[in-house]
Amino acid sequence: MGVVIEREEWALTPLAYPLLAAAALAAVLLLPYFSARTTTHAAGPSSPFDVGAGPFLRFRRTFLILFSLASVVEGIQSVFGEDEFLRCGLGREKMAARLASAAAAALFPGAISGVISDKIGPRRACIFYWVLQLAVGAMKSFSALRCAWINNFILSFASSVFYFCFETWLVVEHEKQEQKQDLLFDTFWLMTFFESVSLIGSQEITNMLVSDDDNRFLFPYAFAATLSVVGILYIRNTSSTTQHASAIGSYQKSFSAHVLRDKRVLILVFAQASIHFAVSAFWFLWAPTIVADGRYAQLSVIYPCFLASRMLGSAGFPWFYGATSPFHNEDSLTIAYIGAGLALSVVAYDYQEIAALVILFCIFHACVGFILPSLARLRTMYLPNELRGGMMIFSLSLANAATLVFLFQGAQRRSVANSTILSLASYGLLGAGACIHMLRRWRKHTRQNTRSL
Repeated sequence: MGVVIEREEWALTPLAYPLLAAAALAAVLLLPYFSARTTTHAAGPSSPFDVGAGPFLRFRRTFLILFSLASVVEGIQSVFGEDEFLRCGLGREKMAARLASAAAAALFPGAISGVISDKIGPRRACIFYWVLQLAVGAMKSFSALRCAWINNFILSFASSVFYFCFETWLVVEHEKQEQKQDLLFDTFWLMTFFESVSLIGSQEITNMLVSDDDNRFLFPYAFAATLSVVGILYIRNTSSTTQHASAIGSYQKSFSAHVLRDKRVLILVFAQASIHFAVSAFWFLWAPTIVADGRYAQLSVIYPCFLASRMLGSAGFPWFYGATSPFHNEDSLTIAYIGAGLALSVVAYDYQEIAALVILFCIFHACVGFILPSLARLRTMYLPNELRGGMMIFSLSLANAATLVFLFQGAQRRSVANSTILSLASYGLLGAGACIHMLRRWRKHTRQNTRSL
């Protein structure tokens, strides 16, 4: 008599999506009624989307549209993950080699992209990003080129450019139009919010375009290439006051003086590298962690919850900075880092059921949504604009170096356990939280903000 093994599938409660979405939207829509800025200016705007003078308001709307399109393309290119490698007939070792080559692309060629952006100007760097995405989308649109290794190389290089080019363009434009910094800080969290929304939208787009048929599997890439063409044309026709970045007399000396010799900026470098490495570790390990020991769950319906949690975290950012905040700005960021680190530490050191893992990963992403605009705000306070691209790619290179090492050790040689990688990411986040706390103690109010508030 045969033995039948029943497999129980874990299902996410349907209330998770509306609850997270409602909480994020409530944080956005209720903000004007509780914000001190709109309270003191009764005739001011009633929405965080309609803030600023006429020229900057028009630029910001156009910028957020372009950034959202770029985020959709980013999501389309990365949504398939392991499924794309399996369709190409790649095994575990070849997958690890592809991912390692992508990390190497971001580490070595990508390391100079921030410096080049500071030299040629952020607007041209954004156009270069669209050109890279167009190249990948065009090549993947043909079945013969879909599995070429160069696609992973270019895509990783494009992702490193995306990491800093749009933020740098926004800050330079804001500086030239001499707007108040509150408007810039609002745009930082809106960028994270719109990016999360766009990533969810990219998943829906790919679900509609793709099917089991290999020919239809190419449709999302053709759509990404089309969006890239739209982005190039849109950004070329956008009215902007940004010019080419002025040639710095000695970029190396400026970078050494303002980045390598400034303890505050080095803390921001380490904090950004730690959060980027933690997010990379999550991308590689969240699915194997949830389905460990043969457990089964529909991963495609779980991941949108993480993005919705990220939306909620970014929408909570404007509630925790400013004079009316219950905490100092660095204190809130420290708490977010500690929360993200503790969430990953529980995953690394204790076996959990799927429901507990999903909750912990949602907490982690809510903290990430709060951390990203907070770090952008601190970069604006402590870093010269002409060095922003170089500093951001420096921190990204540190995280990519660690990712490259663990890809070789963990994926190919299998000498590093998944729990070890998650624990190291947790230690990095907790250490970054301690460094941010030190930053508050070192802060000098005369240097905190040299621009008009």
